[in-house]
Amino acid sequence: MENKINFNTSDLQKMEKQTTVHLINSLGGFKSVALAGTSDSRGNTNLSIFSSFFHIGANPPLIGMIFRPSPPERDTMRNIIDTGFFTINHINEVMYKKAHQTSARYSREISEFDAAGLRAEYKNNFPAPFVLESSIQLGIEFKEKIDISINNTTMIIGEIVEIFIPEDCLSEDGFVNLEKAGTLTCSGLDSYHKTIQLDRLSYAKPDKEITSLLKS
Repeated sequence: MENKINFNTSDLQKMEKQTTVHLINSLGGFKSVALAGTSDSRGNTNLSIFSSFFHIGANPPLIGMIFRPSPPERDTMRNIIDTGFFTINHINEVMYKKAHQTSARYSREISEFDAAGLRAEYKNNFPAPFVLESSIQLGIEFKEKIDISINNTTMIIGEIVEIFIPEDCLSEDGFVNLEKAGTLTCSGLDSYHKTIQLDRLSYAKPDKEITSLLKS
């Protein structure tokens, strides 16, 4: 067996802060990474990259995201609560560097769309901006805010009310081929990855052999 490095609580407490941040953020494995698009009540746009999106349920179609403690003030969260809407936009290989730039702390008056060189897109009368360069775009309606006291973070829960997917990326059974759409994933805070699909497997049941959904 390969040699493994061991860290305990005492070791983590002795590490430099940034080293601990990189270590712990990497341990969760590969994560969803996407851009959250919002606008304020005056129509000023905001765009921010998040790697804390997660599926909550399919009926109703709910998705969650985590916000780090404030200050600094979180323009994205303020806009979501004030307007009730935001978008989630998948990141692809063409735009990932521009998407990463949105993590910089710009003043409230500056739109990250402009600063990063990405284009806002409005459609279907949805009040929040989508990212034109994104292949898969979701329109989200704000539903609930949950404060997490253990580390002073906040969870925002929203319902998916608009979906835009390339036609050739949607299977008959509803499965979305993210690789074909060019969607990237991430690890840690700054590492971006393409993926390779191994298989799709049949629904697991007791005493029934699992079969491939891709191989005949």
